[in-house]
Amino acid sequence: MKAVLQKEVKNLEAKLQELLQQWQPEQLKNTSSVKGIGKRAAAMLIVFTQGFKNTASHRQLISFAGLSPTENSSGTSIQGKSKICKRGGKPLRDVLYMCAMNAMKTNPACKALYERLRAKGKTGKQGLIAVCNKLLKQVFAVMKNNALYQPNYQSAKP
Repeated sequence: MKAVLQKEVKNLEAKLQELLQQWQPEQLKNTSSVKGIGKRAAAMLIVFTQGFKNTASHRQLISFAGLSPTENSSGTSIQGKSKICKRGGKPLRDVLYMCAMNAMKTNPACKALYERLRAKGKTGKQGLIAVCNKLLKQVFAVMKNNALYQPNYQSAKP
């Protein structure tokens, strides 16, 4: 039974990739070019955002995934730690979390961010959430510019 179900999952994933290749081939290629984003994550990003048609900024994308920071406070009497919002799509957040673990090894910008935050005293999970946000920013930049990911890209600072 397990083998039959695994075969069915593989067939469904292949069918999803084929449909995405027909629907948004350029977006699939560009999103997959970001180091750390795999086939499943690219497919989920494209499907959940409907081809990025309603996403105007990277902040909207981060909020949509449920990774935006939120403050827990009520006046001056109750102070809480900042946490992520978790109001977005849980399946997307789960896949991005796993992508962040991979990106720490393969994506130089994400690795540098994680190591810098750990050196400042942040916890491992805080670093991973920051890497998830970094990946979403990279994906949004790739989609906005309609270009492949360039690992050595340096933005012109005014």
